[in-house]
Amino acid sequence: MNFPRLKFFKNLMFLFIVILSISCQNKNKKDKPSTILDQQKRPNILWLVTEDMGAYIPPFGDSTVVTPHLSRLANEGVIYPNLYSTSGVCAPSRAAIATGMYPSSIGANHMRTNSYTKERGLPAYEAVPPSDVKIISEWLRMEGYYCTNNYKTDYQFNAPATAWDESSVYAHWRNRADNQPFFAVFNFTETHESGLFEPYGFREIETRLYHAGDRNYNWKNKNASHAKNRMAEAETPKHLPLDTEFNIPPYLPDTDVVKRDMWKVYNNIAEMDSQVGAVLKQLEDDGLLENTIIFFYGDHGGPLPREKRLIYDSGLNTPMIIRFPKKKRAGTKDDQLISFVDFAPTLLALIGEKPKPYMQGQPFLNAYNTEKREYIHAAADRFDAETDVIRAVRDQRFKYIRNYRPEQGYYLPITYRERIPTMQELLRLKTEGKLNDIQKQWFRERKPKEELFDCETDPFELNNLADNPNYQNKLSELSNEMDRWLKTIGDNPYLPEVELINKLWNENKTQPKTSVPIISNENGKVKITCETVGASIGYRIINEGDNTTQSWDIYQTPFSIAPDVKLECFAHRIGFEPSKTIRISASNKL
Repeated sequence: MNFPRLKFFKNLMFLFIVILSISCQNKNKKDKPSTILDQQKRPNILWLVTEDMGAYIPPFGDSTVVTPHLSRLANEGVIYPNLYSTSGVCAPSRAAIATGMYPSSIGANHMRTNSYTKERGLPAYEAVPPSDVKIISEWLRMEGYYCTNNYKTDYQFNAPATAWDESSVYAHWRNRADNQPFFAVFNFTETHESGLFEPYGFREIETRLYHAGDRNYNWKNKNASHAKNRMAEAETPKHLPLDTEFNIPPYLPDTDVVKRDMWKVYNNIAEMDSQVGAVLKQLEDDGLLENTIIFFYGDHGGPLPREKRLIYDSGLNTPMIIRFPKKKRAGTKDDQLISFVDFAPTLLALIGEKPKPYMQGQPFLNAYNTEKREYIHAAADRFDAETDVIRAVRDQRFKYIRNYRPEQGYYLPITYRERIPTMQELLRLKTEGKLNDIQKQWFRERKPKEELFDCETDPFELNNLADNPNYQNKLSELSNEMDRWLKTIGDNPYLPEVELINKLWNENKTQPKTSVPIISNENGKVKITCETVGASIGYRIINEGDNTTQSWDIYQTPFSIAPDVKLECFAHRIGFEPSKTIRISASNKL
């Protein structure tokens, strides 16, 4: 037998297997989409989120007030004019942002789950998403990100303590470990509808944004209510002249009262722009501008009557700007439709992670962005003490609205909104019979069952085309899409809130509770489990002197600790009550 030849073929076969193995490894690496950035695998991500914000800034065509910082961001980034919230109000929309799920699919659609329930004979409750759902920041923390929120939450559920490294008025990326990538959220509340109330003045708490990261900074009357603790109007900065001419939307009357509220809207925006500039300067001073993806957007549409809470574009559409490192795509516009449920999967895609199967949105950036969105969807249900049931679907041009309570008028007498002078003015002129036909539409005693608007030719959604024979194909298309969406996400618009709570609580009379975590020894390491499926488990090590770390670590796998320390841990599934926190001595377990 020719053994040398056999040995040669064995060596050749071995070499072939090695090459094939390396090739497969490289192929597997390529199978995982790369990020939009080529200079850093895991970029920092900064969210600048303002409240109650329509497209009232120069980058989106409104030059009423100068916004130098947002304008610079737009000049160096990409503007997205077709971002839509899932609701015209903050808490349901923020639930969608946090989870990547539609509010009406997880019991987060009523504003709010923990207020105005007692008056209706209902208990306060929380949204209860499926057991595998985590707040998006928790997924990023598990990938090594330092995650901070400054400072609003309002998710329709209590966030587990594992969601953030820090969530407070002092939270800042500057508190992270060296070279640790971060996801930082700064919320700006100056543009909130309450900023239109009288007496007028900026919120004192917002001055913290000029001192971000400084735990020693104390604003005036720090312990007072944040919403009510305001500067006097005389000491509030004036960013534009009081006699500025405004383009008043046709659904509002052109009166001095309305003009003053319009002035407040733009003055608040200008102040917010200054606060945004302060945070961006901190980023630039820290040398982080060119390895950070910066998002600016609002939590839904505008603050004025017939804007906030409504399902028209005036309540849903909000501007977004994204600045990429090295000014990639600078000065461009991206017209794709984007929904708030798309934020969570997009964040994962940006760091090279595949979106979670439960997420109902789709990435709008990166290699996982395989197809463009055709429709956005939205819902309106209870707002404070008043309830309606409306669903909407929109494509690039047309909006379809289905009213489940056509016998009920559009206008809801919401006490909070009636503190806005413009709302008071509308009600006064209605009583006096001085509103024009457009302005009276909102106060109709009944609603049509279906509405269809051409948002390109009718941006204020005033001319209902639902009965127009020329648009029946579009009406049918969007109606079918709504039926598909409702079925897909499990949204039953007819479900009373009391039955929703029973469903969330699995027919029990009280909110479900997360089981206490179980600590055990596995091969000399600490293992922590919880009988509540899907619960997040947080732990921290208590060193000598009982000085704890600032944040809770997320338990993922067994770990080793020194025998002379103590261990604290808890468990919390979203929508459940958290478990009690337990503390044990490591020497007793290991």
